[in-house]
Amino acid sequence: MSTLAVLPVLLPLAAAAASTLLYRSLRAQRVIGVVATSSLVVVSLMLFLRVWDEGIVVVRMGDWPSPIGISFVVDLFGAIMVVLASITGAATALYSVRGIDKERQSFLYFPLLHVLLMGVCGAFLTGDIFNLYVWFEVLLMSSFVLLALGNERNQLEGAIKYVTLNLMSSALFLTAIGILYGTFGTLDMADLSRRLASTDRTGVVTTLSMLFLVAFGIKAAIFPLFFWLPASYHTPPFAVSAIFAGLLTKVGVYAIIRVFTLMFPIDPGFTRPLLLFLAAMTMLTGVLGAAAQHEFRRVLSFHIVSQIGYMLLGLALATPLALAGSVFYIMHHIVVKANLFFIAGLADRIRGTSDLRSPGRVSVYARAPLIALVFFIPAMSLAGIPPLSGFFAKLVLVRAGLEIGEWAVVTVALLVSILTLYSMTKIWAEAFWKGPDRNEDEPESVERVPPTMVLPVAVLALITVVVGFLAGPLFGVATRAADQLLDREAYAEAVLGPERGSRP
Repeated sequence: MSTLAVLPVLLPLAAAAASTLLYRSLRAQRVIGVVATSSLVVVSLMLFLRVWDEGIVVVRMGDWPSPIGISFVVDLFGAIMVVLASITGAATALYSVRGIDKERQSFLYFPLLHVLLMGVCGAFLTGDIFNLYVWFEVLLMSSFVLLALGNERNQLEGAIKYVTLNLMSSALFLTAIGILYGTFGTLDMADLSRRLASTDRTGVVTTLSMLFLVAFGIKAAIFPLFFWLPASYHTPPFAVSAIFAGLLTKVGVYAIIRVFTLMFPIDPGFTRPLLLFLAAMTMLTGVLGAAAQHEFRRVLSFHIVSQIGYMLLGLALATPLALAGSVFYIMHHIVVKANLFFIAGLADRIRGTSDLRSPGRVSVYARAPLIALVFFIPAMSLAGIPPLSGFFAKLVLVRAGLEIGEWAVVTVALLVSILTLYSMTKIWAEAFWKGPDRNEDEPESVERVPPTMVLPVAVLALITVVVGFLAGPLFGVATRAADQLLDREAYAEAVLGPERGSRP
């Protein structure tokens, strides 16, 4: 069991080391990339099943007792996130075989991808707040290099904005950790949940919660801290944009949910109204920004922001149903958003441009109707059209809001869904339906789309459909994960044991 819980970190680490040693062979790096990420999917599913059957899994490094030592703590929410990260990583590795040029691959693209996955999985598994910071830095370093890899001017501009804001976030995060340790003398999140619950230093606790909210809010791209994302995510190769869009902001969302369920429970008088306001504004500003864009990936980048608002909404509503809705929304969104960026890369190959105002060389629908259909599935899911996964994710959050009378934020959520549909239909009309203004008999030089780029797109689209048709059972999984998140006592007892768990 201990080995299984740490394999999501050890496997990418080993793959990164092996790929680096074989840096002269691009073929070997590609094979290792596909095999290692596919193995990570298997390992993560096995870990999920173990947690589902046996409850929270705790691994203590060096067999040091908690809270003295560092622990990996795998509950259902963490296990779900690792499964989603592994699926996205495997799709990215296969897509990158032909979707990333040989020059970038020769500069250790695949090792960097493995290091990114290692940092993401480590963040989802750690039970120590300082080590959460460490894993954030691991994924930040690899993501910064991936963003700048290629040394193109727009990439460097995007990378500078990306790294500057994220370094500010890291500084705030580290400051909050320092105050936390200086005040309470521990960094173990289970131990902190006990000590924070019993302290009378409410001013310090409130200050710390806001520092963590700002630090994680920058990484999650919530309002008003999101402007770095649409300025950078459209600049790297499409495979890099896809894994960034699918995973990186979700690590920030994961951290917000983890901290505000385990350490700083939602305060109805202060935290809840603040989070509701931030969720509503994140949804609105993101979708309005998307409506004003005319570049494929910039539209999708702004939609990342708007969809983060839905995930924050479930936490802000602070009911078991709403929190389950947030978990289910994350499950849906990671797959859908990564796939949309993959499809943007296919459309760019066919059209020769990502500018929606340019007619391109040929209509995507005319040249590749299957790819156009595959775009339609995640696009409509993102907009919340039944029976796809996005419809059920939004339905749960809307119902949770109506149950407690939050009419204003529910109205915003429904309005944003309509505007999302508008953006997706704009992309469909301009990039997939319209063709060039020229004679139909004129020969067209269109780049062929490799099967290794089509296969991950088709698989992710199939997952979106399956999640929609199996929404009931999968929402049951999300509900059980939400129940675990709300049971702070069970988490503390699993990590610290009955005696330590009962001690303030």
